[in-house]
Amino acid sequence: MRLCYELDDEESAAELIKDQRLRGFFSDSTSFNILMDMLFIKGKYKSALEVLIEMKNQDVKFSKDTYVLAFAICYKLNSPESFKICTTLREEALIKGEVLPTRASCFAVALALNQNQVEKAISIFSQIMKPESIICTNLNIMIHVQSNTFKTLMEILKDATKGNLSRFVKKHEFSEEVLAKVREKVKDVPALLARFDDLYEKLHINGQVTTYTLDALLCHTPKDQKSHMLLLNKRTVSRRTFQPLSQSLWAE
Repeated sequence: MRLCYELDDEESAAELIKDQRLRGFFSDSTSFNILMDMLFIKGKYKSALEVLIEMKNQDVKFSKDTYVLAFAICYKLNSPESFKICTTLREEALIKGEVLPTRASCFAVALALNQNQVEKAISIFSQIMKPESIICTNLNIMIHVQSNTFKTLMEILKDATKGNLSRFVKKHEFSEEVLAKVREKVKDVPALLARFDDLYEKLHINGQVTTYTLDALLCHTPKDQKSHMLLLNKRTVSRRTFQPLSQSLWAE
């Protein structure tokens, strides 16, 4: 698996993971997580889901990273089947008493919204312990958009524009894409549209509007959790032998 990782060869890695003769050899989540991450980055979401299913079939314990990857894969596939898989995995984790990472829950909320399962999205979002991140802020707006709860939505935007916060308190940021969806929803109600446009202008003046889409925010990798792929792309020699990767690893 290390060789496949170094050579960026996800196909050989997938064959190893699925090889019944090696069943039980990859006994922890690390190898599966690396492979799913490689496939996810390359947009091979169906293949990544197959690896996830294989991991579950082999009774390999899920780590926090596994749940993030699993829900991200299901979110990208955005189908009734992937929504069912995501929901099932989440419910099984909660029954076991596992605390799911916020990022995993955010992917689950986004998938529920994409599948027009608004009540499920609300339920999942309500269980996020600290929903102060930019992702949670924008998911909350989308929940109100799809729930048609415009009064509460406007209050959220109004509170965000208040300028009496300490400079040490980070202001909420909103995706331009998400705000455009709000405007689309209220455009036929003159009073709401006027109020929204006023708040929208204030948010822009305050620097609280980002050009990142909700999808980009969801899939952004925090600086302290950079994918191994980013490191691999910068590296052309082996960590241990300092020879060119392909030459060094095949020699080993």
